[in-house]
Amino acid sequence: MINEIQNLLDEYLVWLKDRTILKSINNWVEITTPYIDRHNDYIQIYAKKTSPGNFILSDDGYTISDLESTGCKLDSPKRKDLLNMTLNGYGIKLEQNALLTTATNSTFPLKKHNLIQSILAVNDLFFLASPFVSSLFFEDVSRFLDTHEVRYTPKIKFTGKSGYDHLFDFVIPKSSRKPERILKAINRPTKEQAESLLFAWFDTKDTRPKNSSALVFLNDRDYSPANSVISSFENYNVSSILWSNRKNFVNELTA
Repeated sequence: MINEIQNLLDEYLVWLKDRTILKSINNWVEITTPYIDRHNDYIQIYAKKTSPGNFILSDDGYTISDLESTGCKLDSPKRKDLLNMTLNGYGIKLEQNALLTTATNSTFPLKKHNLIQSILAVNDLFFLASPFVSSLFFEDVSRFLDTHEVRYTPKIKFTGKSGYDHLFDFVIPKSSRKPERILKAINRPTKEQAESLLFAWFDTKDTRPKNSSALVFLNDRDYSPANSVISSFENYNVSSILWSNRKNFVNELTA
């Protein structure tokens, strides 16, 4: 099992490297990643050298501008707090609608990873959050856990064996009956989201207490997640909880 998981991690990193494309644009380098956004376009970020060994990494304002252009306004206090909490978890700043961070030669891979993961997280948090949608999936999951008095800590960042940081939505601490449980809420369950979570979990699993487990809430209110997405979690012992079936897992979460 250990060798199988190590192969998964190795293949993921090879895939990430081989599918990344660079293009020079004036003083910036456009980095096209293999990750897909909600429009099924490859996510692009930009890097600029500011001094020897120092860089700025940015999404050029695309993530926030795209959300706002499709009706998702981030002007309410709750949405601002959730956005800031998510970005802070990855060490990303928001300046004039641009997500950005700084890096050195030694931290460039980690900072690039954090910026891409923050873009994916923000896209997922606010997908479908138009003026006609009253709440966000993360808030719905938080409310569900609170209603059933589930003990948890929100937005926890762990560093994996690769040196990359991974942000998880909720951590339920160990009890006398259950080990630590790490939860992720995925608003838009896709193959890319599944692969990202599996990499994050197996990269950090060995750094967590023995018998820690991972669970994922999948939003199935608007459409059913593909069977391949659910199977990918099952194949690696990550429990998936469809939002429509959440009440069946109350005892598991409160134990």
